[in-house]
Amino acid sequence: MKDLKIYLISATTLFIIYVVANVNRPKPVNWAETFSNKDKIPFGTYIIYDRVKDLFPGAVITSQRQPIYNVLTDNAANQASYIIICYAINPSKTDYGQLVKYIKQGNDIFIAANSFGSLFEKNLGIDTKTNLNIQQENTPVKFLNPALQSPTEYLVDKGAGNYYFNKLDTTKAIVLGNNANKMANFIKYRFGKGNLYLMTNPKMLSNYSLLTPQGALYAATVLSYVKNTKQIIWDEYYTQGSGEAESPMRVFLNNPQLQWAYYIAIFSLLGFVLFEIKRRQRIIPVIEPLTNSTLDFVTVVGQVYYEKHDNINIAHKKVLYLLGHFREYYHLKTTKLDNEFADVLAQKTGIDSKFAVELINTINFITVQTQVTDSQLIQFNKLIENFYNQSGYNGK
Repeated sequence: MKDLKIYLISATTLFIIYVVANVNRPKPVNWAETFSNKDKIPFGTYIIYDRVKDLFPGAVITSQRQPIYNVLTDNAANQASYIIICYAINPSKTDYGQLVKYIKQGNDIFIAANSFGSLFEKNLGIDTKTNLNIQQENTPVKFLNPALQSPTEYLVDKGAGNYYFNKLDTTKAIVLGNNANKMANFIKYRFGKGNLYLMTNPKMLSNYSLLTPQGALYAATVLSYVKNTKQIIWDEYYTQGSGEAESPMRVFLNNPQLQWAYYIAIFSLLGFVLFEIKRRQRIIPVIEPLTNSTLDFVTVVGQVYYEKHDNINIAHKKVLYLLGHFREYYHLKTTKLDNEFADVLAQKTGIDSKFAVELINTINFITVQTQVTDSQLIQFNKLIENFYNQSGYNGK
């Protein structure tokens, strides 16, 4: 017991010394490029999100942490401008298709990112690059519209203006701004009645940039291109994620002080356990592993259904399980099963559109039946198995 007390006192003393030292240590500047509207660090976007109402007076600002497709298919997103500020964006094929469709309806979308992903590069013929010239660490930027020019070029340090489009199809894009090397960094695309704005320097919209007069003026000017609608959708999906519940351990591991405190506690506990095992180790009894009765259970349940010959009950359960799979795995609403739902299902899963229509029609048929024959049940089961094969779902 005496050795244990000495160990506990020593560990407690070291922990107190560590906590006091960290409390009195100057907090280092976090230069992480999060571009999150919750972050007040240099490369967060807390300031511009807090003052965005000054740029769009009368508009309702709505922060979203869902994929582009989910947001733009919501009726509440009609007639709204969409703003995305992030380090990099790489939308899926479904998201990109919905984005273009939304713009064609007369809406504006503004994206500021260092990289725009494979679909933008393929469909718009663009690519981005950064200026790695050591002699020109900070690249000035400017607008091509003479009415928007400042007395001097816009210059913010920390490489805020160093990214540019090194590949650009000028037959499709309208160049609105470039850098001191005459490389485009702010462009516009027309899709139907709306506009897509792409800007390669999200740092110019960060807290660090907005604390300088030139940075604040540049941010206000570049966002003035976006249509002032009754609603502004501010995207945080590409900076903060979907907002789903995260592990509490992320709080410890994202904070350096808490991270080291956690490691010290773990290693201290491990040392204590090893020390105690050496002194008081007991014989570990052999415990027979539990038998796996899953297969027996499935066999019994299958035998019960086979003897009752309750086809309609089996068919309805298969429908419920399949619709639950649509909701949980593909995040689809199953309240209305029609041709439009079949099209969305085909896009989300990659199955053939005609097969999707056949599957949905069969589900609607089974749902209203009071009796199902053996052949109908077998055919329905084949359709379900074919769906899983085409969608590539492996049951995990």
